[in-house]
Amino acid sequence: MSEKLRVGILGGTGMVGQRFISLLENHPWFEVTTIAASPRSAGKTYEEAVGDRWKMTTPMPEAVKKLVVMNVNEVEKVAAQVDFVFSAVDMTKDEIKAIEEAYAKTETPVVSNNSAHRWTPDVPMVVPEINPEHFQIIEAQKKRLGTTRGFIAVKPNCSIQSYAPVLTAWKEFEPYEVVATTYQAISGAGKTFKDWPEMVGNIIPYIGGEEEKSEKEPLRIWGKVEGDKIVPATSPVITCQCIRVPVLNGHTAAVFVKFRKKPTKEQLIEKLVTFSGEPQRLGLPSAPKQFIQYLEEDNRPQVALDVDFENGMGISVGRLREDTVYDYKFVGLSHNTLRGAAGGALLCAELLKAQGYITKK
Repeated sequence: MSEKLRVGILGGTGMVGQRFISLLENHPWFEVTTIAASPRSAGKTYEEAVGDRWKMTTPMPEAVKKLVVMNVNEVEKVAAQVDFVFSAVDMTKDEIKAIEEAYAKTETPVVSNNSAHRWTPDVPMVVPEINPEHFQIIEAQKKRLGTTRGFIAVKPNCSIQSYAPVLTAWKEFEPYEVVATTYQAISGAGKTFKDWPEMVGNIIPYIGGEEEKSEKEPLRIWGKVEGDKIVPATSPVITCQCIRVPVLNGHTAAVFVKFRKKPTKEQLIEKLVTFSGEPQRLGLPSAPKQFIQYLEEDNRPQVALDVDFENGMGISVGRLREDTVYDYKFVGLSHNTLRGAAGGALLCAELLKAQGYITKK
């Protein structure tokens, strides 16, 4: 019997589900033993259920091809097979909330890529390098759910990963006003160029709901655990525009910042390159050794050159310079389906295991 924890993927046939499956191939701690999806996929092998819709650049792992897909709605049945689940289901927000709570109530921890529970007051929304202490709220959540080991934890939106870690590294200089424009890849919508041809040579200046998430979610990450809820921070004030661009993977942000304590450029760069957190201290399997890199060249970071920095789990920053209206401006880049989606959730699960929240059933 493997010592690895048994993992279920809810919504395993979609793009993020596929990314989870490829990331978990040969993982030292976790093993995919169960894949659940919509009733129309249930009963087929994973290979049959996905068919020609495999969107990863690496081949489908042999270990999952013959797994028979279960019906994600048969909660008790799926939960009985696993130690914990990753959630990447494609449903309405209310349906996602309900099904994730149902899994948690079977004493199965749920690490979710979905946005449905990001504002549930006792659900931690965590970037492991930034706010690992928010996992403490899980005890209050278990009381509400009436569970001993079941809970829900989520990761934030992919759009904020290219600038929220940077602003966190600069916290001591008290950034108080931020303007960010994000240039977001099509894989963030679960698409490739093959199934979204109108994005070729085009940009679309609207992504539904994204601007609000980009402005508000960093404040929740910087918030404090108070009693049975997480109270968001009130500063810095962030205003954001989100634009879809013809790039497959990689969200770029152009960001302007005002500080209460104005630092030098050298101080800012030093804070970036030395910034690390619990994942680095603990040497978690998916953790980047260098969380944030600073690139001196005028034409970096570039998606083509830098999106895969630290296997897509690191953040790249460049073009830091003084501004005539704000104090400083910079460009950030993060991999939206690795650090921003499945990889970020996987790192959360690794930290939850390291902290004793996820164990064998």
